[in-house]
Amino acid sequence: MTVRSAITRFLMQENLNFLLTNRIPRRVATTFMGRVSKIEQPLVARASIAAWRFFSDVDLGDAAEAKYPSLHAGFTRALRPGARPADPDPDVLASPCDAIVGACGRIDGDMLMQVKGFPYTLTDLLGDAALAAPFRDGSYVTLRLTAGMYHRFHAPHDAEVQEIRYLSGDTWNVNPIALKRVERLFCRNERAVLRLRLAQGGWPVLLVPVAAILVAGIRLHCLDTERLLREGGPRRIACAVPVAKGAEMGWFEHGSTILVFAPPGFALCVAEGEQVRAGVPLMRLPGTDAGLCNDPA
Repeated sequence: MTVRSAITRFLMQENLNFLLTNRIPRRVATTFMGRVSKIEQPLVARASIAAWRFFSDVDLGDAAEAKYPSLHAGFTRALRPGARPADPDPDVLASPCDAIVGACGRIDGDMLMQVKGFPYTLTDLLGDAALAAPFRDGSYVTLRLTAGMYHRFHAPHDAEVQEIRYLSGDTWNVNPIALKRVERLFCRNERAVLRLRLAQGGWPVLLVPVAAILVAGIRLHCLDTERLLREGGPRRIACAVPVAKGAEMGWFEHGSTILVFAPPGFALCVAEGEQVRAGVPLMRLPGTDAGLCNDPA
């Protein structure tokens, strides 16, 4: 057993991991880490990047740059052009990000799962029953970004961003250990709701980026990316911003989660536990060959 695997195994013990990542002043730790991660002093930057790479199994093979002036620059790195091509099939809703697939399947009326035995409602997550209504009995996918993954996210289809809602909240860790212990975790954390209308069929789709502990933060290209989304406080922002399939929409400043919601008729192309990359098939649109995907019904 290597030193890294031994340390990782020790830190991933459930009680210890939960204690270290949640039973601390989460917002204070997040603010502190956000400041430290942006320090460009060479000794601090090299040490923090080395620790990140040691513990997070980071792969920089497809990154646009090989070296970074700060840990923050590494977290939010861009990739080489063409590194994440979006599936060109117009019947495919592509994954918006690199991720590990968490809970996914059919929404039971308004209810879905963060993990087995831990339900939450779409209305609670979105804060609006009317916004949730088109997605009752639809499909959902939980996409968990780990700390070492590529943190930018992309348009899943040719679409128009019609509205963004920001809901303030906590910064619980969103790893599987926390999801098994904290009820309604996604409904508690800071999050954004991006309401999209697909160019094909006019289907509504929701992307819900959920922030987490440490460098929690969401930035969106259709807004002012110089400011974190939280800086304006809870609010609704009307939009009419067209996005092309595969185009970059924004990024996280640390690993987190994106929840994807589609109305009834969409078929899933992924399964729980699968590791995916941005651009691969996530769902197929209604009226298409759902046999090419795994229908979770």
